[in-house]
Parts: sequence; C-alpha cells; structure tokens
Amino acid sequence: MILKTFREPPIENNNYLLIDEESKEAALIDCSAVDSRVKDAVDEAGAKLKYILLTHGHFDHVAGIRPTDAKIVMHKDDLRILNQTNVYLPAFGIPEITIPKIDIYVENGDILKLGNTEIKVIHTPGHTQGGVCYLVENMLFSGDTIFCESVGRCDLEGGDFVQIVESIKTMIFTLPDDIAIYPGHGKQTTVGWEKIHNQFM
Repeated sequence: MILKTFREPPIENNNYLLIDEESKEAALIDCSAVDSRVKDAVDEAGAKLKYILLTHGHFDHVAGIRPTDAKIVMHKDDLRILNQTNVYLPAFGIPEITIPKIDIYVENGDILKLGNTEIKVIHTPGHTQGGVCYLVENMLFSGDTIFCESVGRCDLEGGDFVQIVESIKTMIFTLPDDIAIYPGHGKQTTVGWEKIHNQFM
C-alpha cells in the first residue's frame, strides 16, 4: 500500500492518498483543496481514483471536491453540515463549490475495498454526528476525532464533548496500541501514545 500525505489550505488539513499497488485502485481521504499533486501521484502510479472518503462534512474537508468519477463516501448524519459548505468558504477566500453528491453512505462496521485491501468504517461521533474514522491495515485515518494529544473541537453544530470522549475510548482505544493514527490536522501519533498522553482522556 502506498500512502502519500498532502497538507492543504485553508486550515492546514491533512489529506491522505492510498494506492493499492496490486489493483492500482486509489482512495483519497478528505479533499480540502484542488491539488494537481494528487492527480499526478495517481497518474504516476498508473492508478485510478476509486473513492473520496470523507471523515466528516465540514467545509475544510470537502472544499476541493470537483466533479469526479470517484465514489464520494460519507456518513449520512453529516449531510446537513455538508450542505452548509458555501456559508463558510467566502470567509477563507475560497470560491463557492457545487455541493458534492454522496454516492455511498456508510455506517459503523462497513467495509470498502481497494483491490483486496479492506477499509473498515468506524463511526466516531462527537466532533460531528457523522464523523468516521477509516481503518486500513495498521493505519487509522481519524479526521478530526482525535489528534496528537488532543481531540476535535466540540463547540460547532453536532459537537458533543462527552460523546467524542466516549467514541475515542470505545472505538479507538480498543484498537491495538501500535495502530498508527493519521489525523485530519497535525502530526501522526499512535493509539498507545494517546492512551497515555492525550490530555482529554
């Protein structure tokens, strides 16, 4: 599995490109900005983008989505937030976008595939009600649920601090300690590190 990270405006989001080397199928986890580097990476690998996997519906995770043959994936509980995207973009100097149509609504425990590689959906409400993480092999792509030694803010629509703590304890901290966490912002961490060092736990 090839993993490439793209740090994107407007709020230094981490977008992650996964490419299955055998099947040449690719998935982009969150799409914060139009970035030719992503297309170049897919083309250089001789791959095809199969999915755009949204960890949640906030504007800074979807602002780069343009018409595409890739299937756009999200949890249904963030549809209202997604539909508010253009309310926030002008404040960051970003042109309004056509709100993307969600092709696949996922639930906790759903499995998507890149070739024979499984992508497991883990529903982790708290930052938003439709927030999800994606578990791929030994990598957890956590969106804004958990960061290195921190958690996602809970003061926006759909946020709930008690709920995000519960999501992390029951859905993330039950994973093996050596699982690498790739968050929506900031640096990589691990489940084991966060169990000891996350100040909100």
